[in-house]
Amino acid sequence: MDTAPTPAETPEAAAPAEHFAVSTLNTWRPGCIDSVKTALRETTITLSREHLREACETLQAAGYNFLADITCLDMIPSEPRFHVIYHLLSLARKERVRLKVPVNSTDAAVDTIIPVWPAANFYEREIFDLFGVRFGGHPNMRRIMMPEDWVGHPLRKDYPVEGYR
Repeated sequence: MDTAPTPAETPEAAAPAEHFAVSTLNTWRPGCIDSVKTALRETTITLSREHLREACETLQAAGYNFLADITCLDMIPSEPRFHVIYHLLSLARKERVRLKVPVNSTDAAVDTIIPVWPAANFYEREIFDLFGVRFGGHPNMRRIMMPEDWVGHPLRKDYPVEGYR
């Protein structure tokens, strides 16, 4: 009598498949990834800011052709204080991947990815305006939401609720 293999005996259960973006980046530059976390079928790749632009170029060439969003987290009092997060989508593969770049408060700057995805322009300006993270090489790094004479960055967790007085 033949019996069906148990889940532990199937090759898929032995080891989860490596995400395409992870294998692409590891092939491009082994060791460039600091960590990988998968939760709810979404993969987050943490890498240093030194590798960001080239990693974006590599992923774009591999089929991640849509920059869905860029956002920022303020993790005060932790260092690195900020995490700039890039949401990428491969339409052909129907896959999403998140790139997370930790940024210290003493040098809150990341290279722009406008040469890779021009749509990053307004996202980067918004993050600069609201969090104070600068994007090196950005063609128009100025406020986009707050008045030019505004003091501070209102989405920082240490910003006073009612503003500076």
